[in-house]
Amino acid sequence: MPRDRFVDNYLGHLLGQANHALYKDFDSQVRARGLSPIEWRVLATLQDSEPLTVSQLAHEVLAKQPTVTKLVQRMAEQGWVVLQADAADQRRTLVAVTPAGRRLVKPLVEAAKQHEARMLRALGATEKAALRKLLEKIAHPA
Repeated sequence: MPRDRFVDNYLGHLLGQANHALYKDFDSQVRARGLSPIEWRVLATLQDSEPLTVSQLAHEVLAKQPTVTKLVQRMAEQGWVVLQADAADQRRTLVAVTPAGRRLVKPLVEAAKQHEARMLRALGATEKAALRKLLEKIAHPA
């Protein structure tokens, strides 16, 4: 099929397709563990991070702050995260993963690493490094 349509070469479309390809098979593993995709992103973000404010977490997981506020309250009820007032600013809430949340997400993090390696096996080490560097530049322009 000729690649002369606009979307076939549009970076946003290609990135979206790559993102879909990366997550479509892994999503079933996330759901099998009883997590929604956004719960997975929250736990994956927090599992090796210092506590984050709700707004920082929302930015990291690509969601709106009110959505993340409600989500982390439910996750706290599940025992996966703990919410605490920020000592520096009592108006802000910090979110941290609990040992139970870390135990839940640890096998998924390992599975995600393996899945990513399978998805990228057609690329050489130099290509993988270049891809990460370029995506980082796009995601976080100077």
